Amino acid sequence: MRVCSSCNKEVNFDFTEFNCPKCSKTKIIRCDHCKTTSKEYKCEECGFIGP
Repeated sequence: MRVCSSCNKEVNFDFTEFNCPKCSKTKIIRCDHCKTTSKEYKCEECGFIGP
């Protein structure tokens, strides 16, 4: 199960997944809506906040 790092909704398709740009330890998952609207996300490992 994948959950959007911004809105915490379960996503099965239309999402982006990448490593945290700061620590590379955590996978950041963003649904298309949060990605399009540039909603902030926070890395659970290092606390990095990105758009």
